[in-house]
Amino acid sequence: MGGWVGQVIGVINVVVLVVSLGLEAWAFVHALLQKAEAFPAVETLQKGVWLALIGGTMLASLLFYAFGMLFAMIALIAALVYLLDVRPRIREISGGGSRW
Repeated sequence: MGGWVGQVIGVINVVVLVVSLGLEAWAFVHALLQKAEAFPAVETLQKGVWLALIGGTMLASLLFYAFGMLFAMIALIAALVYLLDVRPRIREISGGGSRW
């Protein structure tokens, strides 16, 4: 696509990438700061698996961005599953902890 439509699509793609990378970084740092024992306690994947999953997909979305948004969407989904499912359960068993 040429013209202004292509430019708008390009800007939207960059905004989606930046927002998703921010969420992915937040999920990665949160997982990194949690105790390893918290993950089996909430019956989820091990800490190392979450770090590899979030970090690996985040890296793939950066490296392969030129091939399309597929890896960025996979990374975003992994981060959102962690942030919306695992994080609240870890906060619950750890007594609330940090609000972020």
